[in-house]
Amino acid sequence: MPSQNTELLQLLQEQKQRQRFNKIKYYDPYPYQLDFHKTGATNSQRLLMAANRIGKSYCGAAEMSYHLTGLYPDWWEGKRYDQPITAWAGGVSNETTRDIVQAELLGSPDDPEAFGSGSIPQKYIIKTERKPGVPNAKSVALIRHITGGNSSLHFKAYEMGVDKWQGRSVDCVWLDEEPSRELYSQAVTRTLDRKGMVYMTFTPEQGMTETVASFMNRIQPGQSLTNATWDDASESITSMKGEKGHLSEPVMQQILSAYSPHEREMRRYGRPSIGSGLIFPVSEEDLMIDPISIEDHWPRIAAIDFGWDHPTAVVWCAVDNETDTFYVYDCYRASKASPAVHAEMIKQRPRFIPIAYPHDGNRRDSMGNPGLADQYRSHGCNFLLEHFTNPPALGQTKGSNSIEEGLMAMIQSMEDGRFKVFNTLGDWFEEFRMYHRKQGKVVAIRDDLMSATRYAFQSQRHAIAGSDPTWTNEITYRNYGIV
Repeated sequence: MPSQNTELLQLLQEQKQRQRFNKIKYYDPYPYQLDFHKTGATNSQRLLMAANRIGKSYCGAAEMSYHLTGLYPDWWEGKRYDQPITAWAGGVSNETTRDIVQAELLGSPDDPEAFGSGSIPQKYIIKTERKPGVPNAKSVALIRHITGGNSSLHFKAYEMGVDKWQGRSVDCVWLDEEPSRELYSQAVTRTLDRKGMVYMTFTPEQGMTETVASFMNRIQPGQSLTNATWDDASESITSMKGEKGHLSEPVMQQILSAYSPHEREMRRYGRPSIGSGLIFPVSEEDLMIDPISIEDHWPRIAAIDFGWDHPTAVVWCAVDNETDTFYVYDCYRASKASPAVHAEMIKQRPRFIPIAYPHDGNRRDSMGNPGLADQYRSHGCNFLLEHFTNPPALGQTKGSNSIEEGLMAMIQSMEDGRFKVFNTLGDWFEEFRMYHRKQGKVVAIRDDLMSATRYAFQSQRHAIAGSDPTWTNEITYRNYGIV
């Protein structure tokens, strides 16, 4: 019996060692990880924008291991390399590259006995070279490929500067943590002549940067975005092999409690926020609703923000007076078009809805030609008689143009659950995520729908219901006889 127990113990230890130094063999991806890998078959530029603590870095490391070794599993549907490759893997600093990227690929850098316990099997690691000046960091790893020959893996850091990312051509680049737009472009350039790929795995801690926006708002052929949240690794999710996700609700709540409110959206959902500069410190999930029927007796108001190079933007809104709820149910945004073009789009909506507009709508040009508001009126749009102002204070006859006054009123309504936006309005939520302050001031970039919404919200006193029997006279008054 003792000898049998000893043999069993030895077998268990051997199994543990095999698992430790051939970790990739036991990779059990979640559905979101499978989806991300699959995008590599048809896209050369990819972003896994994910929440914290759901395995995004190991997902990136696992894919890199397959490409370096050729050890693709039977379930693999992504891109394949049928020969050794040259690859780069990088992070923000030499230290974070060592502690995250290198650790995921080769094993813990601080423990010599852990070498080979990362995603690359130990027996496939031929040799490594040390990075001068960074304790326990590697600069290069030589990896055996199953077809014969060796792949080379180079560890890089963004802090090295863009010039260190120039020069040679490579087959594959993995960027763990968000790079600058310039560095990302350089990485893409290095892969072009080999028809290679660049993929990124990060949580968008820097907010709506140019890199993030290029994948969220201006995605091009050959690019793909995979967004993963805590829900994609929760206990309700099963892995490819049928295992439950590793995040339970108590664990998620415990993690959330460590973050400030404005960070929670980004940490949990992997969506960009602007940190302390966020204008609306409210989760978009709290605003978003499925479209509902707008009742005839609900007063309606629209508003426009004029533009040319930056878009002209219009929102249509309704107010449920019984619940004191403000609904944004439709929007429009377009650049470099005349008032006549925009007017045709506006008139596709109910004509009775009054339209609020900013003060520059009354401004005449140097030749004395009519301002934009009169131009829109001439095309049949129901613009209010006077330009936008906030509601007058008690005892006053006229309101101010204060931006902050409108924003504070909107925030209060959002926090009270009385501000709702249809989830079909992707352009609106795009701007909502980007809307931020810099050095205390509102940044007037891609804020067109936000400005129009503020005009509409603060113009509720002018809203009209379609069922109101007096509305015809109101419209006649407000648009100078245009019905």
